[in-house]
Amino acid sequence: MAERWRNTTGARRRVAGQRARLAEFSARAARVGRRVPAPWPFVLGLFVGSKVVLTLVGLVVLHAWDGVPGAPPADETLMWAQQRDVSGHRWVSLWFAWDSFLYLRLTELPLTEPWRDFGFPLLYPFLARPVGAVLGGDNALALLLISNVAFLFLLYFGYRLGERLLGDDAAARRFLRYLLLMPTAFLFHAALTESLFLCLALAAFHYAERRRWLVVGVVGFFLALSRSVGFFVVLPLALLLLRQHGWRFDPRSLRGYVRTGWPLLLLPAGWLTFMAFCRWQSGDWFAYQHAQQTGWGIRVQNPFGVLAGGLVAGPLDAVRVCFAIAVLAVLVVGLRRRELPYLVYGLLMVLVPLSMGPPVYKSLLRYLLAAFPVCLVLARWARNATLDVWLTAVLALVQGALFVLWLTYWTHVVI
Repeated sequence: MAERWRNTTGARRRVAGQRARLAEFSARAARVGRRVPAPWPFVLGLFVGSKVVLTLVGLVVLHAWDGVPGAPPADETLMWAQQRDVSGHRWVSLWFAWDSFLYLRLTELPLTEPWRDFGFPLLYPFLARPVGAVLGGDNALALLLISNVAFLFLLYFGYRLGERLLGDDAAARRFLRYLLLMPTAFLFHAALTESLFLCLALAAFHYAERRRWLVVGVVGFFLALSRSVGFFVVLPLALLLLRQHGWRFDPRSLRGYVRTGWPLLLLPAGWLTFMAFCRWQSGDWFAYQHAQQTGWGIRVQNPFGVLAGGLVAGPLDAVRVCFAIAVLAVLVVGLRRRELPYLVYGLLMVLVPLSMGPPVYKSLLRYLLAAFPVCLVLARWARNATLDVWLTAVLALVQGALFVLWLTYWTHVVI
């Protein structure tokens, strides 16, 4: 009996000791957390949480499809082989698809080789060169690392911008949540330009709202180098500058616009830098445009005609076009008069890709991810708790379905 009592007492002491150590660890973690400036704890939690959830879902779905006839489809076997070459770890390789391998090739080509065959701006692959060197020559991992670091800062600048535009912490958090619930938001984790482009766009608007126009110009220079639509962002930023000065157009105001807003010239300068690089490498200022025409059949067209044509082009294209129409409708209905710069930005992110013609249909869902003002509208509407629940559920289901298609190698639905 005495021995049993001693054993029970010892067990209780051990449990009490474990609880004390756990409480001490929790207290230390809380103290460290309080030292981390807001909104980084929330941003980091959102980043890690989305990464863990998508990775686990990805591995489960890929395992479930192993050995299933027709997976991958015949037209995706090349990409499947390229994924295996990139990494033997499926939680890494699943984030590479089609354009990822073209970016990877751009990181490996000698700078002296003409780039006329590649219709891609160069910021993303150029960033991967030094990062890849630090990682021992693993440029694929460098591309993935750049995308994910950009995704982390995307969340930070998104929170700051949402807080300023929507007025409070809760609304800013909803804005980030809806950014992550966009139908193809899982691409923020992929070795593609989505996270880098949107990070730079959100940063540009963040600093523009704070009237730090020199920083806007520097960020905008790189924004124009990250994607062909990037230099168009000078238009909504210029509208934001006009709004800050009360839309005045007298001679004194015009001098003020020039004195304050001259850094906006760095956005078109960024694109001109890319054109100059094309000229240096290939002898053709418009090598990018010609590569787009030759490789993908892209011609500048009326975006509304392309939009209408997509409705009758086939069931899958019609679905993609319906997403674009939904985005346009939310932008037009939901943004307020003083938010004209964000309306113009959102319209550009939809209509400029559509102006590329029917080849854009395959990647339309991917391009719509850049239209972040949609999430500002949804975050404002979602102040109604019931609507918030329904919007969250519907968007999560849509993204889940598209993510499963991506994982089962039907990537042409998205990219």
